[in-house]
Amino acid sequence: MVYILLGSGFEPIEAVAPCDILRRGGAEVQFAGIGGKTIVGGHGITLTADCTVDEIRPEDAEMIVLPGGMGGVRSIMASEKALSLVCEVWARGNFVAAICAAPTILAKLGITDGKKAVCYPGMEDEMGKALMQNASCVRDGRLITGRAAGASCDFGLALLAAVRGEEAARKAAKGIVYDYRA
Repeated sequence: MVYILLGSGFEPIEAVAPCDILRRGGAEVQFAGIGGKTIVGGHGITLTADCTVDEIRPEDAEMIVLPGGMGGVRSIMASEKALSLVCEVWARGNFVAAICAAPTILAKLGITDGKKAVCYPGMEDEMGKALMQNASCVRDGRLITGRAAGASCDFGLALLAAVRGEEAARKAAKGIVYDYRA
């Protein structure tokens, strides 16, 4: 199962586009709300989560995804449960992914140390010991990071390639008429 964490103020495109791409590619995905199932994102867009972070069983998570949006990032940082889930999924050897401002959460947890990563431009100083790259999306082993909202499709396709393979990502990209470059 891929879990996408939603905190109040999350960036909608960074949650919905990857979810859509993952589901098109055959991955099981659930939105997991912090503090409930009805989560108000940025720009007044509200999503109903499939579950709450309290209902996630880390052993069932093949990947955990953190969308950006400053409010969403603050919500995740304020949730001990969300932070412990990220750490446990990483410790279990599974994928952890974040986009926009959310890679700074992974930096604070030490997950990006010594790893190639990207984040929202101007937040590089908050990335600790990450090896910062100039790309829209970067995968370094089990870590996947995306730059910003504009990278949401690249990010979603990288997530899909990680959990279902490059062929699934190419097929999903073709289905949405997107120029995918692995």
